[in-house]
Amino acid sequence: MQKYIYGIDFGTSNSALAILDLETRECIKLFTIPSLLFFQEPKVKGEFTQVSVGQEAIDKYVENRMNGRFMKSIKKVLPNKSFIDTRIGNKMYKAEDLVSFILIYLKKSADEFLGENIKTAVIGRPVVFDENPEKDTLAQTRLDKAAKIAGFENIHFQLEPMGAAHTYEREIANSELVLVADFGGGTSDFSLIKLKSDGLGLSNENQEIIGQGGIYIGGDNFDSDIMWSKGTPHFGRGVKEEFTPGKPLDLPLSYFQNICSWDKMNFLDTLRMKLSIEKSYQFSGKNQRVKNLQILISENLGYSFFKEIEKAKIGLTKEEEVNLKFQSNGINIEENISLEIFENEIIKENLSKIEGYLEQFLKDKKVDFKDIDVVFMTGGTSMVKPLKAIFEKNFGIEKLKSGDNFNSVAIGLAYSYLSLSTVEIA
Repeated sequence: MQKYIYGIDFGTSNSALAILDLETRECIKLFTIPSLLFFQEPKVKGEFTQVSVGQEAIDKYVENRMNGRFMKSIKKVLPNKSFIDTRIGNKMYKAEDLVSFILIYLKKSADEFLGENIKTAVIGRPVVFDENPEKDTLAQTRLDKAAKIAGFENIHFQLEPMGAAHTYEREIANSELVLVADFGGGTSDFSLIKLKSDGLGLSNENQEIIGQGGIYIGGDNFDSDIMWSKGTPHFGRGVKEEFTPGKPLDLPLSYFQNICSWDKMNFLDTLRMKLSIEKSYQFSGKNQRVKNLQILISENLGYSFFKEIEKAKIGLTKEEEVNLKFQSNGINIEENISLEIFENEIIKENLSKIEGYLEQFLKDKKVDFKDIDVVFMTGGTSMVKPLKAIFEKNFGIEKLKSGDNFNSVAIGLAYSYLSLSTVEIA
């Protein structure tokens, strides 16, 4: 009989694996890594390209002077129907292949810790990978394939908010109506659950779950909002190009839409797009801001710039104002961002969508804000002040609780195995 199983939270920004000891019914070890991949440029054309995972991907990316293929937010590729595969070096990689690198890394780390080859795992999935059911199913299928490539044979899938619920349930003394709000890099998921107080896991989840739902908005969207508002003007948004004298035109919107998203920035790194941007540079009077865009793409500075954006966003969880500063290869950007501007201008639209979804979600379940006993908030994005303020306003600060924002889901996924009623979604 197996003694250990794994709970795995494959996230947009970070991924975690928790080891559950089935005899003691306790999680004994946790592994956490950034959900990043880096493929080095091969020394000889056509050779296999080495891949690095997690923190090592960052180190190798910097060590190789940002030359190579750096991948972030890989989870967002799962529901993308247009992504069939991508060539890196001399190999073609499907979405499940890319995801499997992260699962393999986590499994190998845990297996080495235990000295065993564990083949059973509870793997989390968001309530919605995508609001299109066909794309959602595709994402689930790809994640299942990735888990099998990684060496798992007994695979159970569990909704990520339910993982957080299992973590919180072990702390309660009375039965409670709990709204689990899980805010990750790519999605905001909600589960309305009647939790018991036995602390042993939900014995019959389907009877306890009142409702589940989610919206495809998360922390990456807030990063994109900052890029659009405070970054793109420095890369040419607002600049005119004049092909015909006396008839100035705005630069193509696609330039700025693509640099606001990590999974689209590579679209500009093609010969056709580089020629288009060069043309815009010439016909804008060699505007320095358009030159900044050229440098951003040619020098592969997207990762570095988004790290500064993320740093600013995190800074606003503690400060009332932060400075977004970036200086590299002739690009000089410095922007002050106040918490007020961040809330009421930069991320206002996405905040409104999340709040609107939450209101409709509870209305559809015929549950009022006052009926909720506890709101358990988890996920790194839950620390964003304006987002938390929405819940304070609607539920009252006394009802808000949180655990380990980055690891609650992985730990709870492992504990959910004890209930023997994980959500199977084939």
